[in-house]
Amino acid sequence: MIGINVEEPKEKCNDINCPFHGHLKVRGVIIKGKVVSTAMQKTVVVERERLHYVPKYERYEKRTSRYKAHLPPCIKVKKGDEVIIMECRPLSKTKHFVVVAKK
Repeated sequence: MIGINVEEPKEKCNDINCPFHGHLKVRGVIIKGKVVSTAMQKTVVVERERLHYVPKYERYEKRTSRYKAHLPPCIKVKKGDEVIIMECRPLSKTKHFVVVAKK
């Protein structure tokens, strides 16, 4: 158990940076988003869309954020899948999240 209510993957892996089968601790922010790229090894790019209110025009605008997240081998995702990522310690210069579940 990693601290949130997600199902543990049925497949085992020996990745040291897996929150389920390795030693990686997760904390902080939980983000739901869509996988937009799987081109890197063991890494996915997750995009999240949100609405931002602009007071001058009294309207909302869409804003997107992209996060690079570590993908453990025990979780199988492809481009277009909805995933849940969680914050962890920095794994590289730009990777601070890990995929914990596929929705």
